[in-house]
Amino acid sequence: MRNLRLLIAYDGTDFHGWQRQPNAPTIQGLLEESIAKIVREPVTLQGSGRTDAGVHATGQVGNLLTSCRIPCRNLLKALNDALPPTVRIRRVDEVAEDFHARYSARSKTYRYRIYQRDVCPPFLCRFVNHHPEPLDSATMAQAASLLEGEHDFTSFAATEREEDQHSLRLGSNIRRIDRSRVLTHPRLHLIVYEVESSGFLRHMARNIVGTLLQVGCGKLSPQDAVRILGARDRSLAGPTAPAQGLCLMKVVYD
Repeated sequence: MRNLRLLIAYDGTDFHGWQRQPNAPTIQGLLEESIAKIVREPVTLQGSGRTDAGVHATGQVGNLLTSCRIPCRNLLKALNDALPPTVRIRRVDEVAEDFHARYSARSKTYRYRIYQRDVCPPFLCRFVNHHPEPLDSATMAQAASLLEGEHDFTSFAATEREEDQHSLRLGSNIRRIDRSRVLTHPRLHLIVYEVESSGFLRHMARNIVGTLLQVGCGKLSPQDAVRILGARDRSLAGPTAPAQGLCLMKVVYD
């Protein structure tokens, strides 16, 4: 059996997230169906993580086991010919049989883009959170930096009701954020939040952004981010930011 690693990009707007579902279009479901037709055997595609409905990726990673001997270069072309233009396979590589897209990952980086002009261009609206009201990006950056390090991120995790198959166990919400920063691109009218972590809880990145937006609006201070983090209470953090602004940029492996 060969173990193949895929580097995947997608526009998540028209999909109900990564994980396959019986009655809804998903990235995993689409890819497994397309790959199975080409290699002529059923496959299971493991992903580095499950992006939510409407979330995008330019650096999602998946792996699958197959007995098919089609060369990686040919498989890459065949897959992109079969897939819709909103989903692209950027690379196909044969890797060691113990590689696993999720369990071998060391860190993931997400970016969240906030567009600040009064009118959002139609070719951007699927990929940004349009927020025309003024934001103080400097205070947002201060708050973001205070989240770096290892903490219990219960305040920024999905609630039990939102978790469905994700069980909340004691200590399971501890994560390490290696980089949490806010960047401004005045010429593009963008504020960008970039976060790198060894692992993310469900809705964690979007809940952090929702809180940073409240800091930027003056409803919270940067130090409130520390208070909210320590309280381990989801109700104290900001609302979950819209999905379309979030993109999985990169997954790092040894």
